[in-house]
Amino acid sequence: MASYGTAEATGAKMALEEINAAGGVNGRKIQLVEYDTKSDPAETTTLSAKLMTQDKVVAIIGPATSGGMKAQIQLSEKNKVPIVSGSATADDLTVQAGKLNEYVFRTCFVDSYQGTVMAKYAASKLNAKSAVVLKDTSSDYAKGLADAFDKQFKAGGGTVVATEAYTAGQTDFNAVLTKLKGQKFDTMYVPGYYQELGLIIKQARDLGITVPIAGGDGYESPKLAELAGTALTDVYYTNHYATTDTDPKVTAFIDAFKKKNNATPEAFHALGYDTMKFVADSIKRAKTVTGADVKVAMTETKGFSGVTGTFDVDPATHNPIKQATIIGYKDGKIAVTEKFA
Repeated sequence: MASYGTAEATGAKMALEEINAAGGVNGRKIQLVEYDTKSDPAETTTLSAKLMTQDKVVAIIGPATSGGMKAQIQLSEKNKVPIVSGSATADDLTVQAGKLNEYVFRTCFVDSYQGTVMAKYAASKLNAKSAVVLKDTSSDYAKGLADAFDKQFKAGGGTVVATEAYTAGQTDFNAVLTKLKGQKFDTMYVPGYYQELGLIIKQARDLGITVPIAGGDGYESPKLAELAGTALTDVYYTNHYATTDTDPKVTAFIDAFKKKNNATPEAFHALGYDTMKFVADSIKRAKTVTGADVKVAMTETKGFSGVTGTFDVDPATHNPIKQATIIGYKDGKIAVTEKFA
């Protein structure tokens, strides 16, 4: 998942530089301590403990995935340090078995919301009445999206004619795609991460599967187009931001990012940027610069205006209340961007 974490770190550091250049927070500069978890839960736990007990941080941004975030939940509660992710979307991250994880927050929407939104989009905009689902069964993220899509698509009157599986690291999907090709369906919902998705899309098109392919924000990476090429046609996914957005805040961010990095920012850059701004805003509003008071300020957030949207934090779930952006590809290039809820 290096593409996600690296992009979020780049965005967060850009925000940090802007904040400190403007005088910091309440007259004090923010100091950044950065570690690489290697997408390993055990490594995450070790580094999280170091950040909280040795580095004495007041908040942690990341890791990028739900599994990594879950690895530090107990530590966050024990040490009273809020942890925030811009891309960990598992529903049970902030609320588990009906209990709120008091020190866990995110600036992105959740899996169930993504899956629900795409099911509605497929039915209303792609005119889909039947679907197949191909999900990564090794990923809680993919399973969460798939379950939400299945539930909403059926609730809207659609039919899910088949559900098949693949696993992370797989490279040959011809067998399962050939099996699905024998079914009749209007769209294919494939939640997962870009490494496999690029190959799935290319192999599906090579086999003659021409229906729209849809998914979640795990599609967001330049590598998706590298892997799929021009087969990346009639492909749609839920995302947090689009480079074609004309909002002045978004265009200013894009211009500044291009000037600094000589590249166009993707969604994970924007999410990292917003997450750092959210943390700084919470520190500014906190009664004291302690994890416990920063947590209270985060919970009370109203009308936070970021590059990826304006949101309130739901105090019952610690999730942001915000819209999704739909990204659509044709011939390997973005052709559709629209807000949808």
